[in-house]
Amino acid sequence: MTKADMVDIISSGTGLTKVETEAVIDAFLTTLAESMVDGRRVEFRKFGSFGVKKRAPKQARNPGTGEPVNLPARYVPVFKPSRLLRDRVNVSLMARE
Repeated sequence: MTKADMVDIISSGTGLTKVETEAVIDAFLTTLAESMVDGRRVEFRKFGSFGVKKRAPKQARNPGTGEPVNLPARYVPVFKPSRLLRDRVNVSLMARE
């Protein structure tokens, strides 16, 4: 699903125009990103939480040459789904099999 698909679905469900809906989605994503940039955790009950995790420096290998590569410490965005979301996805996808 693309952002345009989301805009279409939300717009038809809320009665907002597509332009208004896209502005709301953009503001939401900007706020979410800025919160994570500030190192804050963002939690949505019954959905999950977004946060930032520090990765330690490590040594890896270039798969093409086999040469060792040093990866520096870094921060990565993470998403942890709620138990409710995990269960809902699991039940839904298992029913399709």
